[in-house]
Amino acid sequence: MNKKSRALGLPRLLILGCGDVGLRILPLLVGRFRVFALTSQPARCAALRAAGAVPLVGDLDQPDTLRRLSRLAPRVLHLAPPPGEGQRDQRSRNLAAILPEGTQLVYISTTGVYGDCGGDWVDETRPTAPRNARAWRRVDAETALRAWARRRAARLSILRVPGIYGDGRLPLARLEQGTPALRAEDDVYTNHIHADDLARISVAALWHGRPNRVYHASDDSQLRMGEYFDLVADAFGKPRPPRLARAALAAQVSPMLLSFMSESRRLRNTRMKAELGVRLVYPDVSAALKVLAPV
Repeated sequence: MNKKSRALGLPRLLILGCGDVGLRILPLLVGRFRVFALTSQPARCAALRAAGAVPLVGDLDQPDTLRRLSRLAPRVLHLAPPPGEGQRDQRSRNLAAILPEGTQLVYISTTGVYGDCGGDWVDETRPTAPRNARAWRRVDAETALRAWARRRAARLSILRVPGIYGDGRLPLARLEQGTPALRAEDDVYTNHIHADDLARISVAALWHGRPNRVYHASDDSQLRMGEYFDLVADAFGKPRPPRLARAALAAQVSPMLLSFMSESRRLRNTRMKAELGVRLVYPDVSAALKVLAPV
């Protein structure tokens, strides 16, 4: 039996939004599944094929291009971001409209759905309180997918993800540009996950995620944002960012960056570890930087 014939006999799985994290997921699945990856960019097909996926060209913004996905695979990883504006995620609604009964879906959401928690510890039972349109779109996606899962007897797991970092995903350019951070007395708690660990958590959710369950895909770090930048700066020999009071910083950074600096929370990841059986390769940022930083 040749390689292609063996692949045809494998169970099928579909990935939507197969960017950096999706490409890290593929090596964990290829050989166990016949993996299909949806892309709206034909130019990406070669890279997806080289990574072991079967590329499909389609667009979550154009429902007519999604019809052939309806019964393609019983397991789906939904990593595609919402649209860039508005408070609705029509992309997730378009996807839900074509998925059949019994589909198992893992959706990658964001911890931004909680808004500002004043530095409190947060578990998955905390009500959502989005403060900007980006977070509202994620809440809308979660709400639409929950309704779909109940209606179609589907199995949905939602991973709420904080700041993703890793090789190629560190704030080195920001440090080189000297973008300021908040002074310690104004600073906010921020949360992190290494992209490789997020890939492993996503796969674990496929095997062990409970129906209609939310999980924090977060590491064990307890860092304020400025402390994170200082750690990266020291590891890579970059200057630490200047620290400013909130009022002074607001005049120097973009509204989007300021919004990230206005939400403070610490995430509990007990449920992820207990129910998904995840053991983090990079339990905190310091551990990861020992591997990522130049010798």
